[in-house]
Amino acid sequence: MSKNRSLLLCLLAYLVAALAAAGVCRLAGGDSPVLAAAFADLAATIVIFAFSLGLDNSSVYDPYWSVAPFPIGLYWMVRFSAGVTPRQLVLLALVLFWAVRLTANWLRRWRGLADEDWRYADYRRLGVAYWPISFLGFHLFPTILVFLGCVSLVPALSEGSRSVGVIDLLALAVTAAAIGIESTADKQLRRFLASKKAPGEILDTGLWALSRHPNYFGEVLFWWGVYLFGLAANPAWWWTIIGPIAITGLFLGVSVPMMDKRMLARHPGYAAHMGIRSGLVPLPGRRA
Repeated sequence: MSKNRSLLLCLLAYLVAALAAAGVCRLAGGDSPVLAAAFADLAATIVIFAFSLGLDNSSVYDPYWSVAPFPIGLYWMVRFSAGVTPRQLVLLALVLFWAVRLTANWLRRWRGLADEDWRYADYRRLGVAYWPISFLGFHLFPTILVFLGCVSLVPALSEGSRSVGVIDLLALAVTAAAIGIESTADKQLRRFLASKKAPGEILDTGLWALSRHPNYFGEVLFWWGVYLFGLAANPAWWWTIIGPIAITGLFLGVSVPMMDKRMLARHPGYAAHMGIRSGLVPLPGRRA
């Protein structure tokens, strides 16, 4: 199947998911927009999983990570807020820019329905158990983590009385820096992959000279920036720190080890590279 046809089917999946989420929000809205958004998020995830199953490709879910947060935040701002504040506008703009950039990066990489993320390949060998694992591990689990990260949006998009302060400026700096780091790391990686390389060559320039996974670091940092916006709006929501902690744990405990394992299998010199480069946080490298 061509990439264009694959993208049309993927777009259809997300349109159906959006309609399902809107319907659930309408039915479950009541007095709890957070709970309504959670149910809507779950409904949309189930729809995307149904398309993944029908199209036999779990990567149909991959852009959901970046697509879902902006409509969730917009829904909360409309439901909670009596007016629009500078904090709300800045935060929503940052979330939108992050979402568009990350989704566009996925579009550049994805080759269509014949292309499924390599992380899922090993689980295919489990046969009939693959799809239950795909639903729980590749669809539902990331949805839960992203929703936990999004909960920090609630105070930031609903509290209009607290004036902009130092924490807001810190939040802006962290979130903008995160988007910049992730964007730069992705561009450097694309340029490296498109260049002529020696067999087994490893990207070790730019941000990749400071971290084995600077793109992951940028993603983690983004969610800490979102949390700071919520903290600035209402410190009583400090407990939403569970969101960025959970997402940090995902990258440290799953994403980084999986990518390192893959690189070790494909690049003989990667073990030595691991010995001199930080896994996530950009730091000066040690001498080989």
